[in-house]
Amino acid sequence: MGIKPDHWIRKMSLENKMIEPFVEKQTTNGAISYGVSSYGYDIRVSNEFKVFTDVYNTVVDPKSFDEKSFVTIVGDECIIPPNSFALARTVEYFRIPRSTVTVCVGKSTYARCGIIVNVTPFEPEWEGHVTLEISNTTPLPARIYANEGIAQVLFFEGDEECDISYADKKGKYQNQTGITLPRMKD
Repeated sequence: MGIKPDHWIRKMSLENKMIEPFVEKQTTNGAISYGVSSYGYDIRVSNEFKVFTDVYNTVVDPKSFDEKSFVTIVGDECIIPPNSFALARTVEYFRIPRSTVTVCVGKSTYARCGIIVNVTPFEPEWEGHVTLEISNTTPLPARIYANEGIAQVLFFEGDEECDISYADKKGKYQNQTGITLPRMKD
């Protein structure tokens, strides 16, 4: 298994629509960078955020998630309160090849501000918008910029295809769009 370089990411995205919309080279233009990098792809956060709040005193429960746990914010930026958390999604829609798995890590620009981005691996043949988990670990409010880079996806291709892909097992987060909340499989 090996990490895939920029030319593989370009080929898979342009020929197989692995990433849409696709930015062929790393772009800044006064923004936190996004697009293809040497061995990955810097994803962007969309303009919709679900910021957790204790206004309704709900309990966060992955088996019975209460939408009163957060407030929805739509805009060019989002302020995450101190020691708090938000959900968001990527601008990009992904279609992961059967022989590929990804790992996603937060960008250093945000990490150096105490903002941690957590994303679980994109399994072989998973597709959808990525739901991002953004933690503000600081005692201060933190600003997140919509439509700018937030994390980097690294692509690893196996020596052979897996026996059972995410699509084969009909994963509960397959084809997700928007910010997808926790769900239990029936």
